[in-house]
Amino acid sequence: MSRQPLGWYVRRLRRMSPTELIWRTRDHGRRTAWAYQQVRPGQDGDVQVPLNKELTFGTTLPPHTAGAVPEEARKAVIATADAIMAGKLEVLGVDRSDLEAPDWFRDPITGRRSDPAQYVFKLNHRNENVVGNIKQVWELSRHHHLTQLAAAWYLTHDDTYAERIADHLNDWWRSNPFLSGVHWASGIEIGLRLISWTWIRRLLNDWPEITELFEHNEFALRQIYWHQRYLASFQSRGSSANNHVIAEAAGQLVGTCAFPWFTKSARWRDEAAALLEQELDANTFTSGVNRELATDYHRFVSELGLYAALEADKSGRPLGPRTWGLLTRTVDVAAAIVDNTLRPPRQGDDDEGMVLVLDPPNVHSWAGFLSLGAAVVGRASWWPEIPVTATGVLVGALIDRRQSDRSAKRPDHFDDAGLTILRSRDGGPEIWCRADAGPHGFLSIAAHAHCDALSLEVRVDGVDILADPGTYCYHGEEEWRNYFRSTIGHNTVEVGGAEQSTWGGPFLWLRGAKGRVRRYAVEGDVVSWEADHDGYLVGETPVTHRRHAVLDQGVLRVEDHLDATVDVRMAWHLGPEVTVALDGSRGLLEWPTGTAAVELPAGLTWTTHRGGDDPLLGWYSPRFGHKVPITTLVGSGVVGPDSPVTSTFRFRS
Repeated sequence: MSRQPLGWYVRRLRRMSPTELIWRTRDHGRRTAWAYQQVRPGQDGDVQVPLNKELTFGTTLPPHTAGAVPEEARKAVIATADAIMAGKLEVLGVDRSDLEAPDWFRDPITGRRSDPAQYVFKLNHRNENVVGNIKQVWELSRHHHLTQLAAAWYLTHDDTYAERIADHLNDWWRSNPFLSGVHWASGIEIGLRLISWTWIRRLLNDWPEITELFEHNEFALRQIYWHQRYLASFQSRGSSANNHVIAEAAGQLVGTCAFPWFTKSARWRDEAAALLEQELDANTFTSGVNRELATDYHRFVSELGLYAALEADKSGRPLGPRTWGLLTRTVDVAAAIVDNTLRPPRQGDDDEGMVLVLDPPNVHSWAGFLSLGAAVVGRASWWPEIPVTATGVLVGALIDRRQSDRSAKRPDHFDDAGLTILRSRDGGPEIWCRADAGPHGFLSIAAHAHCDALSLEVRVDGVDILADPGTYCYHGEEEWRNYFRSTIGHNTVEVGGAEQSTWGGPFLWLRGAKGRVRRYAVEGDVVSWEADHDGYLVGETPVTHRRHAVLDQGVLRVEDHLDATVDVRMAWHLGPEVTVALDGSRGLLEWPTGTAAVELPAGLTWTTHRGGDDPLLGWYSPRFGHKVPITTLVGSGVVGPDSPVTSTFRFRS
């Protein structure tokens, strides 16, 4: 990936308000002026930081907490830690074998290595020719592999884990002095490192060398100070004030509460708390759904808020009851929208971003997230059963409060977000259907949105039947990035060969379709949903797409209406485990645990596509960085206002 073309910068500027333009101009000036404050590798011997008189770490885990971790969770933590000790870990879909002594600046995918001595604000971290795949480079420096080693030490007191942590931290701290290199390019990375370091210090509290690693280590003190100072000076704002600003504020709040060791830490703590409360409110619908409408970012932001609120509580300066209520709603939303295997929807972007990693991460399940939520705010009466994790036990040991005033029953419809779950109620294997009819995304750039208005995602007992294809990549593969965001890449209708929404770059949308739920009803075992969107009210033939879905006794009927005569393509993306035998517009879907008869609109011409590259069709991303072939059914033809088209899926015989 080369430097962004000039047109991208022009389009990006047009999405900014005058206030944001003024702020960004000032921020650019600050970044230029701070060049003299850069500390180059090997030149930090004379750097002094403004310390308070007492350096203490006050919030430690209660005695005997380790004994409360279930044996299965304990074994999993230790097994993962042992693999890390052997140098092995999967990082964003890439099997790393270099973790015994990692190169913090080398991208394992491209082999490129960025310059550790380059002034960060003169380094284009979006240029793959310079830095490689930046997600891979940054991910390891979030130090999640070290928090997993710290959890293993806490459970075993095996000092080899602690010694490896000390080696890696000291190496990272020495290799990344202030404003040198790519790891100072993003506030979200800096905030997440502060959270990781806080929990490493907490979990290793009884290790005899812990104060030598932190309180009495000049490299540690400088880095913690530099991280706090950076976050106090550089913040995401305006059209970028999404999950990034929350990660910055949460990391700063955690860091200043846990390490109040510097003369300005108290002030920075109070500023971070105020910013976090403000931005959590701005980023969250009243219902508790995150406004980015990218499901995995809902989890990410909720976790950031939970960890920050916990740290503020333990420091004696708790966040307000309004914020605690908001965080409780975000967790209840998560418990409400998962299927019966605790898998969440796959709406929008998903880069598997983690806040704190103690248990081995499972990117396909929200069991860990819900275990954390149960530990921090407690379970509502209608929650599904969730396993107890090491994270839940360790975090829960610090909690003195539980939230009340919860919904009495499981909600399935979140009107402000346009998010609806149609769930079977007839006692058979669960049929779970996620329907999308909300805003396109958040703020003027809607960075993590997809062209998914009126799309459906269907599972039977947790198996993807009609699948949302996922995300696959962010950087370096523009054609793939665009496919996985496209209209035809989702289970909806494309009109006139055009996208519902118009993109201007990998994280930039110039126009977004807005959905509207017209009706949602539950009548006995019958669940119905009707919605439309305005994405095609442009061009020579403006048209509204309206979709009506009914789930009744194991049968899903989907009727699509267009109020003008137009060429369309309708896509149904089958899950990786599903095969199809199609005869014209009728067929049979099969997967290891079930079958479904399908009747597609006979007025369209149906074709199947599997792992195709011309055109790109028939692909599914099970996780970030991975893609596999699937079968996609595409119906093409002309649809008019007097000829609605109906697709029927019979999951019960």
